[in-house]
Amino acid sequence: SRRAMGRAMGLAGVLVGLFLVPAVLVSTSLRHGAPRAEPAPEPAERELASGAVPEDSLWPLPQWLRTSRRQLQLAPARFQLVHGAGSSAGPACGLLQDAFRRYYEYMFGQSRRRRGRRPLGARADPELSQLQVVIESRDPGCHSYPHLASNEAYHLTVTEPVAVLKANEVWGALRGLETFSQLVHEDDYGSFLVNESEIDDFPRFAHRGILLDTSRHYLPLKSILTNLDAMAFNKFNVLHWHIVDDQSFPYQSIYFPELSDKGAYSYNHIYTPTDIRLVIEYARLRGIRVIPEFDTPGHTQSWGKGQKGLLTPCYSGEQPTGSFGPVNPILNTTYNFMTKFFKEISSVFPDAYIHLGGDEVNFDCWKSNPEVKEFMKKQGFGIDYAKLESYYIQKILNIVSSYDKGYIVWQEVFDNKAQLKPETVVQVWMENNYAHELSSVTGAGFTAILAAPWYLDYISYGQDWKKYYSVEPLNFPGSEKQKKLLIGGEACLWGEFVDATNLTPRLWPRASAIGERLWSSWNVTNLQDAYKRLTNHRCRML
Repeated sequence: SRRAMGRAMGLAGVLVGLFLVPAVLVSTSLRHGAPRAEPAPEPAERELASGAVPEDSLWPLPQWLRTSRRQLQLAPARFQLVHGAGSSAGPACGLLQDAFRRYYEYMFGQSRRRRGRRPLGARADPELSQLQVVIESRDPGCHSYPHLASNEAYHLTVTEPVAVLKANEVWGALRGLETFSQLVHEDDYGSFLVNESEIDDFPRFAHRGILLDTSRHYLPLKSILTNLDAMAFNKFNVLHWHIVDDQSFPYQSIYFPELSDKGAYSYNHIYTPTDIRLVIEYARLRGIRVIPEFDTPGHTQSWGKGQKGLLTPCYSGEQPTGSFGPVNPILNTTYNFMTKFFKEISSVFPDAYIHLGGDEVNFDCWKSNPEVKEFMKKQGFGIDYAKLESYYIQKILNIVSSYDKGYIVWQEVFDNKAQLKPETVVQVWMENNYAHELSSVTGAGFTAILAAPWYLDYISYGQDWKKYYSVEPLNFPGSEKQKKLLIGGEACLWGEFVDATNLTPRLWPRASAIGERLWSSWNVTNLQDAYKRLTNHRCRML
């Protein structure tokens, strides 16, 4: 099992997980352009010797794997993770040095098993002394941030006396280190063993995300970091951070500190600039992008507390009711605020993309407001409030574009016919007929991300991971060109009923099913085989 996970997975998750029966566990345990990471792969090849361990241990399953019965022994006192000859990275590559320390700990940290005495005359296995990591690109990427076009491919050869992990960039090396650590296992006598193997691997989709919601319930920093570790164990590469919403505004703004002063649950329930930097760097060291979501014009009640005049006053007849609706789209002050606010967000979050939301806008308050109605007339919008929403969204998109950022929006922005720049990424979240929506979005030439079938906040009795695992993302009407516009998907865990006490056991290993669907070959669909590997993987994550 993954011995450092007391640290990594958090006590709450471990304790809850330990008391679940394995059969139920895999079930109860769990709303973004560029081409796909690689061309659609050939069917995954698995030339596995009967009884060989990797068959039961790897998650997500590599694209190509060959393993033998021959086992090599690893002696923790002697085994080393090192930079191989000819690698463009060396000891100055902090990202890999950090990964070497982390994975050594995962493989050899305090064993939980009581060790028996090895029978007399038992054969000593040949020894594996090193894993040599070779980065082949001239710029290994040690000090950069992962991005949509990052190369996560790797080739791993495990033979006596040294194993070799080759990758073009450090991001592939991180994925290969995870795979290597999964190959290493401990026998009943406390020996660490690995089967001689060869693996050629790369992701099927470039965008493999987890959405965490820190507004409905505040998530302590430790919970977020714990789940970044779990994401790395499952080869996810995007944290979609739905950081603020109606309920609270925990993001501490540098330009507008009153947003969290008045909009957060309390002074303790905030993410300071230091916290944000920590999350971004912790994620970077694991090859994970952090894409923040600041959803407007709806889902903004908490913004109004610290920014007077930002939200639309609602009316009953000719009298204000004292309540407020979405962001007020008719005032210049709104756009002055958004210009300054998104300038800050663009500099705080290094990723090339910001998620701008745009979903579930209730028009009732706009319809009640006499000034908004007058503005609608002037603009020639009639009574089509979707046009007003699009007017607002287009101004926000222009603001964000001016800071050289790409943007992601929820599907309503596309559905309401906002004029979108060609590079807009549309996230499809409505489960009703999502295949048709994917067809429409990609048919219009837009890049898409799929989330609709993977809302993990909906829970049910039994093994619901199978439902998530059985989704085929490309199963929608469209040409080959359209299929290439689907860059991946996200597992979303909305926070209405999730906080630090139940986040980890609700998300994992249910999200692992989506991790394999987005990484492995399209034809890796056998549920029995997946169940066997997933139960082992869950124990390792603990």
